[in-house]
Amino acid sequence: MNVIFWIATNIFGTPAILLGFIVLVGLLLQKKTTSQVISGTFKAVIGFLIISAGSGVIVGALNVFEPMWKEVFGLQSVSLGQFLGQEAFNAKFGSSVTMAMLLGFLINVLLARFTRFKYIYLTGHMMFWTATIFAGIVVHTAGGAVPQWKLVLFLAIILGLYWTFQPALTQPFMRKITGNDNIALGHTSASVALLGALFGKWLGNKENDSEKIKVPKGLEFLRDSNVITALSMGVLFFIGAIIISMKGTPGAQELIARAGEQNFIMYSIIQSLTFAGGIAIVLLGVRMFIGELVPAFNGIATKIVPGAKPALDSPVTYPYAPNAVILGFIGAFAGALIWLIVLGNTVAYIFVPTMIVLFFHGATAGVFGNSTGGVRGALLAGFITATIVAWGQFIMVRFLISSTVPDTAMWAADSDMFILGPIIRLLAGLLF
Repeated sequence: MNVIFWIATNIFGTPAILLGFIVLVGLLLQKKTTSQVISGTFKAVIGFLIISAGSGVIVGALNVFEPMWKEVFGLQSVSLGQFLGQEAFNAKFGSSVTMAMLLGFLINVLLARFTRFKYIYLTGHMMFWTATIFAGIVVHTAGGAVPQWKLVLFLAIILGLYWTFQPALTQPFMRKITGNDNIALGHTSASVALLGALFGKWLGNKENDSEKIKVPKGLEFLRDSNVITALSMGVLFFIGAIIISMKGTPGAQELIARAGEQNFIMYSIIQSLTFAGGIAIVLLGVRMFIGELVPAFNGIATKIVPGAKPALDSPVTYPYAPNAVILGFIGAFAGALIWLIVLGNTVAYIFVPTMIVLFFHGATAGVFGNSTGGVRGALLAGFITATIVAWGQFIMVRFLISSTVPDTAMWAADSDMFILGPIIRLLAGLLF
């Protein structure tokens, strides 16, 4: 019994170790070399630990951004309150998330093998964040008392179905975009991509294709998500800091005091860059461990699913309409600024317009919108993206995940998660 308890605590109860163990087994089953096994296992563990470090950096910056804009709008709303946060959540439920990911992937493979939906979802980092957010909703709904086996089984079934049918829903438009049926979209921007394509068809003009216009070389920086995150958040922090510096309220004075001897505007700019740096750290960690986790089992999967089509990350669509990528992001960014003001003045919520989400989702939606509605369709698709992300974040943070990982939902929850979140909440309420 002591041995079982030790294994449960130190392996299954320690997500980084469990993840490394799974990668180790997967690599050994594929008969990789000793060097590949050791390298893959250690990189997976280190990558997972990097995620927690980056999450702490992001939370620190958000703890400046949120009260700053509350003071700008003169809001008296409560803060995020008491919540686990990503680091504590990983420590407690990370094992369940990891096992649900793997079991959900196996369900995806089996459905692809035995049904006509031959899509295998291979966007690993999205698999991780989707599983994490959905787990956060379930744990919040159940009040924290969730049997591990039940949580794993519930998440695995939901994820397996989502990873199978999401690519199938977007494939008709993917065929239109790529001109063939070789690859599928496997990304959490699928909902806004579909909406973008539909609204582009209804309200756009396909004849005015975005690829017929020339985009200035000076806007090429918009394709670097790190740059636009730093720049966009820098602008918001800068504007907020100027307004705070001009106010003489006690709340403003308290915020200014946080800077100590440093000028508050400069302090705020550093916080915006810190936020961007935190996201870069997290993404580095995700790339490291997903880069080892996915190869550990997708090679096996593709061997047992003849005719399978890979469902891949959203950037696979960008080369087909690079101008639409920029137009989609511009539409999303404009929409984010509008909803930041609207949400702040109506429901007293400070929307964090995370550029990493707005860029990849707005750009993908832009490509889909352009395929049916040209330039107008691409811009409209971007605005739709901002609308889903803004109101989805508000609902998720305030009502669906407030006791678990609202900090993560403010930057890593994506369009599909916001759309599916209320459904997960309903199902969790019935089953837990």
